[in-house]
Amino acid sequence: MIKIDDKAPEFCLPNQDDVEICLRDLKGKWIVLYFYPRDNTPGCTTEACEFTEALPEFNDLDAIILGVSADTTKKHRNFIEKQNLGITLLSDESTDMMQEYGVWQLKKNYGKEYMGISRTTLIINPDGVVKAIWEKVRVKEHVAKVKAELKELK
Repeated sequence: MIKIDDKAPEFCLPNQDDVEICLRDLKGKWIVLYFYPRDNTPGCTTEACEFTEALPEFNDLDAIILGVSADTTKKHRNFIEKQNLGITLLSDESTDMMQEYGVWQLKKNYGKEYMGISRTTLIINPDGVVKAIWEKVRVKEHVAKVKAELKELK
């Protein structure tokens, strides 16, 4: 798992419109990078809707919000349309980027073990350095915590 003050690992992933988004192209901006398990599931929908609702405030803080899951770009498009989301979703079907960030982890559910995405959020500063990390995120009030931390960091 990466730590605070680590340089954020480079990535280039397709967004919901199949446009490649690379970390290097976002230099100079604050980035809220959040990893979530799956489109159109209750917790993930709540989180994405709350980030969308808070988007104007994040824009005022000169921050962009990027959600990442292993879902396809087509699933992301459907999720965005269905939930009327305003945020950018990135597709990491290979899970390479998630492994590099340390969020692709062994999970246990009903006695079964499997590899999956640990719900995690990072704030990356304009120089590409990780300045805040939330692991095993609980969705309730999470967006407000991220916003407050970002204001503090700025």
